[in-house]
Amino acid sequence: MEERRKNKRMELKSKLLIKRLDTEGNTKEVDIDVVDVSKTGVGFLCSEALEIGAVYEAFLTIWTKEVLHCFIEIVRIEKKEDNLFSYGSIFIGMSEIEASRIETYGTIETMEG
Repeated sequence: MEERRKNKRMELKSKLLIKRLDTEGNTKEVDIDVVDVSKTGVGFLCSEALEIGAVYEAFLTIWTKEVLHCFIEIVRIEKKEDNLFSYGSIFIGMSEIEASRIETYGTIETMEG
């Protein structure tokens, strides 16, 4: 498969809590397992069915144990086994400072690898 990412991806051992912003009704927080993250987006696994194009509020715990508050838009969905979904998302309106923190981690990881 051709790599289409604009930035290097990396794994973070963290979780996100997400809630959908673009609809009224129940606000449901869902744990997800982060698979990879780059300056422009995050890939994750989740048992909840989410929708392409939907925007969610997210709290990403990074390697320093800091929590980055951001918004993500779902751009890719792949059905996995055991009622699990793999999602690709892009960051919406992430500040340059927070994006730089993710990029810095990628630089350090590359130097150590």
